[in-house]
Amino acid sequence: MRLLIDMNLSPRWVDLFASAGIGAAHWTTLGAATAPDAAIMKYACENDYVVLTHDLDFSAILAATGGGKPSVIQIRAEDISLGAIGTQVIAAIRQTVSELEAGALITIEPTRMRMRLLPLLSRP
Repeated sequence: MRLLIDMNLSPRWVDLFASAGIGAAHWTTLGAATAPDAAIMKYACENDYVVLTHDLDFSAILAATGGGKPSVIQIRAEDISLGAIGTQVIAAIRQTVSELEAGALITIEPTRMRMRLLPLLSRP
């Protein structure tokens, strides 16, 4: 499993993941800074990445398309610095590797983690 780190997160996340043995690339090294979220999702799907973001648009794309891939990890916190939430993100990834590989939306908050398997289905 490899992570594609969205533009709204620092490139320093790559080093944090490397030190934890998790492969990651920041979008700035893969594509245009002006690329729309849909293009990032398409790239992640075609190249077997899991998207890490602080942007709720990615989960909205999954819901609208009913997509089963790529998996998305969204950080829901005001402080998205490595020191504030990095440990929780790494722990959540380690706990959900098989689900992320199969297709999942993981939401990480400072005090909890939530997971939904993909595809996201609308509820009556």
